[in-house]
Amino acid sequence: MAPIGKLIILVGLILVVIGFLLWINPKIPWLGKLPGDFHYEGKGIRVYFPLATCLILSIVISIILFFLGRR
Repeated sequence: MAPIGKLIILVGLILVVIGFLLWINPKIPWLGKLPGDFHYEGKGIRVYFPLATCLILSIVISIILFFLGRR
């Protein structure tokens, strides 16, 4: 299979996984509520920065891509 075909399949699988995680989000109570996720509510402003969640998702995606690239 051409390298572009593998890339398209990989991107599709990643989108499916992300879509599935967003779909079951209410069933995963810790997603977005980890100790490193910052949340600030002030007068007329609300800021949310999920730092720990982003780091964990990045590590998981990096591990998956590492093992898929070893073929």
